[in-house]
Amino acid sequence: MAAYGLYTHIQANKRRSIVLLIGLFFLVYLMVYAGALAAEALSSDAPPGLLLRRAVLDAVRAAPFATLGTAVWIWIAYKFHQGMIDAVTGGRIVNRQEAPRLYNLLENLCISRGITMPKLKLIDDANLNAFATGMNDRQYSITVTSGLVEGLDDAEIESVLGHELTHIRNGDVRLLVIAVIIAGVISFFAELVYRLLFQGGWRWSGGRSSSDRRGSSLALLIALAMIAVAWLLSIVIRLALSRRREYLADAGSVELTKNPDAMISALRKIEGRGELAGATSAVMEMCIDNPREGFSNIFDTHPPVGDRVAALVRFAGGHDPGPLALPEPDTSLRLPENETSGEVAPTGPWGPRQEAAENPKPFLPSRPPVELGPAEPEEPGPWGPHRS
Repeated sequence: MAAYGLYTHIQANKRRSIVLLIGLFFLVYLMVYAGALAAEALSSDAPPGLLLRRAVLDAVRAAPFATLGTAVWIWIAYKFHQGMIDAVTGGRIVNRQEAPRLYNLLENLCISRGITMPKLKLIDDANLNAFATGMNDRQYSITVTSGLVEGLDDAEIESVLGHELTHIRNGDVRLLVIAVIIAGVISFFAELVYRLLFQGGWRWSGGRSSSDRRGSSLALLIALAMIAVAWLLSIVIRLALSRRREYLADAGSVELTKNPDAMISALRKIEGRGELAGATSAVMEMCIDNPREGFSNIFDTHPPVGDRVAALVRFAGGHDPGPLALPEPDTSLRLPENETSGEVAPTGPWGPRQEAAENPKPFLPSRPPVELGPAEPEEPGPWGPHRS
């Protein structure tokens, strides 16, 4: 990052991401071939070499249908993925009147860099997290939890919003959504083959010799190994896409806000407090932090917060305060309870407000009277008397 600059890293990351995305499409066709090989092994009496060649022809014939099915799957997700995410998380669009503090912070960031402002959404959740979604300028949105708004100060919230805006600017959101969709196709196909093989959908054909059964068994094992490898690689590629982008999004937030310490303190406050109970694993991959861990961190979708903070300290000159506790709610500005009625004075967006009295005082303070001094003699003029 220090040697080449942020934008060079962004361009290199985009090229690598395109290669990984092509790899995901290749895995779809590998799954098609594995499925064709499994079908041949279960329905034909032939040695393994012949079954492998037959599976190639079957896969070529099935490739157009696989391509069309994947395209339809992507189109459905393109049209409806945002609605599905909102249904899972409970996100709702908010405007300036409903969330003036949050809305103004996002608007100021977008105006300062000429960025089209995405939709702003809020989740009523005490945990601290945020994520960006969408496939184009009309769909892009940034969703934050109410716990994040309450637990972070303005500079920290601005850094989180800058992080999500960087994901949008770099095309991370669109690419990650497509990667999740394609990986979903692979997982769906793998589960389908599993159910067909192990839940009674297919049966071995009768009348085989022992050598034919050995050949078919070997071909079937090869097919199952291909399916397992394709499924595992789809997860690894998806996680690689997510992990690489978090470092760049942190750096992009600092580039937007010029405040590395705010990004670091925001990460430290969010650390371990980002679990969204109703969110799927695909949604958690899009969040600024995903506390869900895999086996020995192999399947983690995000780098550890400590590593991200260390990168900001090293390359952006920030200071790490270490793990932070969330501040307690500030109750010092609350008015005392009404002694006669026992009711608490109502509060406004800037703290407690005092209800208007029956005879309200004017907003401006009263001024002392102005003394004009003694009257001066008047002298006649061409249009009447006047003062000298």
